[in-house]
Amino acid sequence: MKYALVTGGSRGIGRAVAIKLAAQGWPVIINYRSNEAAAKATLDEIVAAGGQVELLPFDVADEAATEAAIDQWESQHPDDYVAVLVNNAGIRRDGAMFMMSNDDWHGVLDTSLNGFFYITRRLLKHMMPRKRGGRIINMASLSGLKGLPGQANYSAAKAALIGATKALAQEVAARNITVNAIAPGFIATDMTSDLNEQELTKMIPAGRFGRADEVAALAAFLASDDAAYITGQAISINGGLYT
Repeated sequence: MKYALVTGGSRGIGRAVAIKLAAQGWPVIINYRSNEAAAKATLDEIVAAGGQVELLPFDVADEAATEAAIDQWESQHPDDYVAVLVNNAGIRRDGAMFMMSNDDWHGVLDTSLNGFFYITRRLLKHMMPRKRGGRIINMASLSGLKGLPGQANYSAAKAALIGATKALAQEVAARNITVNAIAPGFIATDMTSDLNEQELTKMIPAGRFGRADEVAALAAFLASDDAAYITGQAISINGGLYT
């Protein structure tokens, strides 16, 4: 059986992606680091709608924890593999660079960039043999395309993720694996709840923040057979807010 794994899938965009993929018939694995209550709430919603879902807690920024969690999952699912990977886990620790701590710099890069590397490298081992194929969808950001003040760490991580997306897409295309990035603009989630939505909305031609389910719809399309010839792309979803 083919599964879809969503990292950081308990809240916000990750939660919406997990719910959307489950609604389309994918058995979904929700990864989360610490918010068990939110993860269980997402699981309950998917189950109530008739979907198949399980939880897999681990910190994507921790290589050993990632390897151990996937080893455990594979031992319990000897005939299954992850065919869709959504690298959604990410954190923000905003601040001017001259005041930014080492922890704030490395913490953001460890989750968004190193986390992508650890889990993707591990799961490619089962996507690539015999051209089984797969979909890798990396959640980037407008910040990685444009650069935003106060987000040197976040912009660096997301820009690097876009570069890695384009490189990896070329490496694995012959194995029927697509690799794409989604670059959301301002999306109404708990991660953006501290932002001044009223002021920022003035910059957006669409006149509003986006919704998590709108990003999830794009992710679900990229995971589908209809998107088999789309790879190496960074697709913006930002209401017209460009660089």
